[in-house]
Amino acid sequence: MLRYIANRLLLMIPTLLGVAVVVFFLLRVVPGDVVEVKLRGDGGTVSEETLTAERKRLGLDKPLMTQFKDWMVGLATLDLGKSMWTDQPVLAEIAPRLELSIQVAIMATIVAVLISIPLGTLAALKRDTWVDYLVRMISIGGLAIPSFWLGMLIMLALLAVFNWLPSMTFTPIYVDPVANLTQLIWPAVAVGYRYAAVVARMVRSSLLEVMNEDYVRTARAKGVPEKRVVSRHALRNALLPAITVIGLEFAFLIGGLVVTEQVFNLNGIGKLFVQSVSRNDFTLIQGMVMLIALFYVLVNLGVDLLYAALDPRIRYR
Repeated sequence: MLRYIANRLLLMIPTLLGVAVVVFFLLRVVPGDVVEVKLRGDGGTVSEETLTAERKRLGLDKPLMTQFKDWMVGLATLDLGKSMWTDQPVLAEIAPRLELSIQVAIMATIVAVLISIPLGTLAALKRDTWVDYLVRMISIGGLAIPSFWLGMLIMLALLAVFNWLPSMTFTPIYVDPVANLTQLIWPAVAVGYRYAAVVARMVRSSLLEVMNEDYVRTARAKGVPEKRVVSRHALRNALLPAITVIGLEFAFLIGGLVVTEQVFNLNGIGKLFVQSVSRNDFTLIQGMVMLIALFYVLVNLGVDLLYAALDPRIRYR
């Protein structure tokens, strides 16, 4: 197992290098100039000499390959550079927003798992009954309703029923857990509902397939109680594809909640992504893309390790 983990960690290096190369050159193809947007974006009059001096300060006057070499050297030393817009280190720009985005992603994942696994299991065991149809309706509703629209409905319902809205200022959980959870539970529920709908349908279809396997029929023939057949034999194997979906959705949530963050006034990674793209802030975009790529690689590794924990037939040598 340790050798497998070490090999996977080593394979992360060429994967991340490939992402770094692709994102660097693709951003240079995108039209736009961060200096023009920064100094002339509000209709201000700035001389060409000032623009040239600013490009030189940011290193945009260097040959493309020189800029690429500087980017790769900085990446190797964990130095992602400075934001072209705020002149602050990229890590300093990302760090406070990353805390918020990770917490929302974790809370949404917990909400989704608590909802989806019981509902998906119940729908499979009660196939073609009113329970199954009800779970299907709930799942289809989660797939059809955008998270941001559900978030707006939640905000309007809180205002109309309780005449109350959660705080719009983020409070870290280690400062005030009550204020933190009071604010972030609502976006977590809005996102987790759609998340749960996807996972519940996956659990239902996987469990229906597993329940027809030979080892399940053998366990029943031996007189194993039905609850134990479902929990220890069928469900563990049925969760394998669902875990893949859960892992990919979790990595997506780190930077994919742009509109939902806007609804709940959350200053997370998704909102920072939009701001950096609108400003053509290449260094900040590069840093965030690398961060999300790292999350995807680590989550995939975690999912593979969970496979071995759930299915004893899987062993990594």
